[in-house]
Amino acid sequence: MYTFLQKFHSGWAYLALLLLVVAVIVSALGLFSKKEFTSGNRKIALFALIAVHIQLLVGLLLYFQSPIGFAMLGEMKDKAMRLTSLEHPLINIIAIILITIGWSKHKKALESQSKFKSITVFYSLGLLFILSRIPWKLWF
Repeated sequence: MYTFLQKFHSGWAYLALLLLVVAVIVSALGLFSKKEFTSGNRKIALFALIAVHIQLLVGLLLYFQSPIGFAMLGEMKDKAMRLTSLEHPLINIIAIILITIGWSKHKKALESQSKFKSITVFYSLGLLFILSRIPWKLWF
């Protein structure tokens, strides 16, 4: 089960990041070109939201199944252990909270520019947080 979760978490990350990048680009283009917010824009942002939430759920399952997750919180001197056992989960949870806030704020907004702005700002912040704590050495 652990190996499956690990491979799924790694593979799904590519899709989640791709959808997140597309949502940020589409929203930024809509914001700067003053376009009307369409159902297509909403769907792209929603798919990105769903993808990162699935990634979070799989990551949490993996974290509590992992031999290096919760049990290794005492090993804070080792940089790699600190990244995988503390920084990666914590920062990514914060990133997903930001993305969720962006989704919620866009739903409450009445004007297209406000919708685009909420998604652009919060999804971009979430993306930057996620990119800052990906264990790149394990990815390549």
